[in-house]
Amino acid sequence: MVVTRFAPSPTGYLHIGGLRTALFSYLWAKKNNGKFFLRIEDTDKARNSVEAAEAILKAFEWLGLEHHGEIVYQSSRDSIYAQYIKQLLDEGKAYYCYMSKEELTELRETQMANKQRTMYNGKYRDFSGETPEGVEPVVRIKAPQTGAITVKDGVKGDVVFQAKDILDDFVIARADGSPTYNFVVAVDDALMGVNEVIRGDDHLSNTPKQIVVYEALGFEIPKFYHVPMIHNQEGKKLSKRDGATDVMAYKEMGYTPEALLNFLVRLGWSYGDQEIFSMAEMVELFNPKDINKSASIYSTDKLDWLNAHYIKNTPNSKLAELLSAYGLILTSHDKKEILLDALKDRAKTLKEMAYLVNEIIQTPASYDEKAVKKAFKSDSIEILNTFGAKISACEELHLPTDYHAVMEAVVNEMEIGFGKIGQPLRIALLGKLSGPGLDTVMAIIGKNETMLRIANAITAHR
Repeated sequence: MVVTRFAPSPTGYLHIGGLRTALFSYLWAKKNNGKFFLRIEDTDKARNSVEAAEAILKAFEWLGLEHHGEIVYQSSRDSIYAQYIKQLLDEGKAYYCYMSKEELTELRETQMANKQRTMYNGKYRDFSGETPEGVEPVVRIKAPQTGAITVKDGVKGDVVFQAKDILDDFVIARADGSPTYNFVVAVDDALMGVNEVIRGDDHLSNTPKQIVVYEALGFEIPKFYHVPMIHNQEGKKLSKRDGATDVMAYKEMGYTPEALLNFLVRLGWSYGDQEIFSMAEMVELFNPKDINKSASIYSTDKLDWLNAHYIKNTPNSKLAELLSAYGLILTSHDKKEILLDALKDRAKTLKEMAYLVNEIIQTPASYDEKAVKKAFKSDSIEILNTFGAKISACEELHLPTDYHAVMEAVVNEMEIGFGKIGQPLRIALLGKLSGPGLDTVMAIIGKNETMLRIANAITAHR
């Protein structure tokens, strides 16, 4: 059975790079009828943020990524880590190191001056003398000093690390007894039964150390997939300006969960030329062996295109619910279907769609000056008066076709082109020259509001 996990540290927001690895892990477990765990790595008490942890959970809830069982918090597992640290000490696979901070600093400065790699020199590895007084010791694991450690990676292939180049006896417990990152990660993954780890390749350098812990404790080493980073259009590390922002900010910006997940699955993974993937298709088709070896490029245009696709294909009833987050109460609007159908093809985000809805249902408070200069001619007031009078005389006006018939009648009666009535009427109704079809707008706002807006425009531009 495939068992994966996502293990963020609650020291900041959940960004899309982290979410992508969570999605990959989720899909792979789901495809294999396995388990996907969520673990909060909150052992760094000085940097942890309760708000950040809550934001991670909110993001999972919004996106519909369900995890198996209870959330695992590392901060509640100190006794477990202490047990395994004691085991390594008892077996002679770890030891107390009494090197003071001053000694360690002096050692590093000397190594740097000699252009050597900074590393612990193993002073207390096999120490048998009297231990110094007044020094709270750390616990170091006995790492191999020769040979190589091979990371069998499903994306990069076998990655070989020479022990002498990358390992020293690294700390597994600080002086206060708290365990370190590479130790707890290995212990937790083993005890949770995690056998396939999908994570960013910025963790690749940690993997040899974690393998040392696995082997020292006799745990089975999982299969690793280290996913290349997400870059911006210039091929550089993603910044906040490019999109490396809080996942929940995407909700505020008006992106749908379906679009964001579809966007992320295509950052570093592909299935032929297919661009649109439902969650069911992602589960069916995803395989971490197909993850690209090179970095992926973040494209806001691609995300907007996907989001527009999902908005266009969202049922109006659900769309009305989504727009309620922007203060729009459309569930009982009698022209909801016409309104949403008119705007589905025009909006890239829900926030933009909410703005477009408000432009229609709210009476214009002002008029675009450039549009007025372009569209309001000497005969525009007369044309609007004539159209307003005909609208007032009609009793049955419900559909866009009903309003279009009145426009045609005015055009024929006054022997003018549609542009002559269309442009000033559009300014009267919307305050600008862009927007959906005028007959659709009038059907949405109704006869009385149409007459009010025409009268307001005539008053403002006499």
